[in-house]
Parts: sequence; structure tokens; C-alpha cells
Amino acid sequence: MNLNLLIPSLFWPDTSQPKIYDDLSVPSLEALLSKSTSKMNPPQKVETWLCQEFNVAKQKNDWPIAPLTLLIDAPALAKTSKDFWMRADPVHLRIEQNHIMLADSQAFQISIEEAEQIVQDLNHNLGNHDFSFFSLHPERWYIRMPKAPDIFTHTLGHVTCKNINNFLPTGSDSIVWRKIFNEIQMLLHEHPINQARESRGELTINSVWFWGGGYLPQLTQSSYTHVWSDNDLPRVFALVSNTNHSKLPADTQKWLQTETSGNHLVILDALHGKARYRNAYSWRETLGNMEKSWFLPLYTSLKKGKIKQLTITALNEDSSQSFVITPSDLWKFWLRSKPLPAHKEKH
Repeated sequence: MNLNLLIPSLFWPDTSQPKIYDDLSVPSLEALLSKSTSKMNPPQKVETWLCQEFNVAKQKNDWPIAPLTLLIDAPALAKTSKDFWMRADPVHLRIEQNHIMLADSQAFQISIEEAEQIVQDLNHNLGNHDFSFFSLHPERWYIRMPKAPDIFTHTLGHVTCKNINNFLPTGSDSIVWRKIFNEIQMLLHEHPINQARESRGELTINSVWFWGGGYLPQLTQSSYTHVWSDNDLPRVFALVSNTNHSKLPADTQKWLQTETSGNHLVILDALHGKARYRNAYSWRETLGNMEKSWFLPLYTSLKKGKIKQLTITALNEDSSQSFVITPSDLWKFWLRSKPLPAHKEKH
């Protein structure tokens, strides 16, 4: 079998903290990377990589994530609607000096009741615009409109924990959408739900983030026979390409017990949120656990020939890298194992 292991944030993003790798024991991962043939590519977000990997085309300005996730949040609506859909996800904005920093739903919890009430009030107060809000999932909100606006947006993952001033919509309709963005913030500033959340010491839902607009694309074809992940977005791409999908097994051994042939995509994204929120301790602990549960048994399985080719795809903030390893590569004794940070391409 062939395996592509997708690992967002495999490398720590903050280069000013080189000591984060000190005493981090990941010998199997280091050996795999050291014996591989590596290639560096421009940086890619997870959403963009999945679109390209599953042959979903960019539509005018954005990758059509909203109509794709609609397939699991409201399947009947997704398949019958001819409208343009855009994500309008709940976020928390915080002013820091002259910056406005964004936190996504990883930093807070929101109930479906809270989401429905806020969206109902947004529809009531913004009824003069030619669109409607939908809270089809507590963390995934949508806007439906009859035609596509001329704006370019950035994915929510791209702006999380960053200053949003550099990522607001651009394009000929951007002035209108920036005004809507400000209107929503004013409406949510003193919203009763936010007052209640604040009294409980919870982060307020004081804005939404527009992104991922498009029309539902046609079914695509995939080079994979099976996709393994715990998150909804990879499941969407498996669905749209008629590819098998399963929850992520606990470790390599359990994964090997389920499949013996084909081309597999396994997504290990437990490092991603920890890196974005700069949770260094949890990132180190998680990578150490992945060494035991995934990298060591993968090294052994590759050496025994159970896996014909292993590709490790690392999506970093400033680059993306692929490392391709075959069983014969592991016998290249002249390729000495190098520490993990040595494999991170420097710019």
C-alpha cells in the first residue's frame, strides 16, 4: 500500500524559539525524514491543499469551502440550492495595541441555541441586504445569496491568531462587505448572549469571518482509495470524490489491521491548533506521542515492506514540504539521521 501522511504544523512556526526542540525525542520521525527525498513548495493552508489534492477548482476568487461543508451540515439544501454560499463563522476579536487579533472556535465553545439566536438577530437587523444567515452547525455559519460578490477572502485558518487588518476582503465589492463586517460587530457588541457569556467569564462572539465562498462543485475523482481523519473537512472531500472515509485509528498498528492495499491519506492534525495558538508544551507533548503511536511503527512497517511508499506532507506557515520514503531508502546507511529542525526549509 501507499500512504500519504498529512501533518499540518509538523515544524514549530516560531523560529525565535529554537530551544523548543531541545530534549524532544522523535528518532523514528527524524530517521524517516533523513532517508527521504524531500521537496519544498510554496506555503499552503489545509483547505487549499485538500482542494488541489481532490481536484476541486478555485472559483473566481475563493476556494468553494462553504458549499462543500454544506454537504454535511445540510445535505438536502446543498444539493438543491443554486445559490452562492459563503462561510460566516463565529469568532472572537480582541484589540491588542493597534492590532485586532482573531480567535476561532478552538478558543471558545458555543451552543447551537446561542448560534441560532445570534443568527436570527443578524437576519432581523441586516434584512436590507440581499443575503441570509444560517447557523447549520454551532461553529460553522453560512450566508446564502443569489449571486457571487466580487471579493477575495482569506480562510479562517489563515487569519486565526493573526492581525485581521491585513486579511480583510478585497475586490470591487469589498467596501460593502467591510461595512457589513463592521455592522455585525456593532450588533454583537452589546448582544444579550455576549453579556451572559462575559458574566460567565467566557469569550464573547463579537464578529464573524467571511470566507470560502462558491457554488457547489461537480463530483471529482480522487487518487486515494481511503481517507482517514477525525475532522469534518477531509470527510467532505472524501464525500465529494466518492472515496471511502473512516475515523482516524488510535495508532499505526490499528490502522494496519484495517487495510492492506490501495492509496491512503491519513491526516494527523493534532499539532495544528497548538502551533497556531503557540501552545509550546502541548505541541511538544503531542509530537512525542505521535512518535510512539505513529512514526516508530510506520518506520518498522516500511522496513518490513508492508508499506511500498510513505509520503509525509508537512504544511508550515511559510512553506510546504513533502518527504517521500520507500523501503529501500531506509538501507541508505550514508544518509545519517539529522535532528528534526534541520529538515525545516529556511527562508
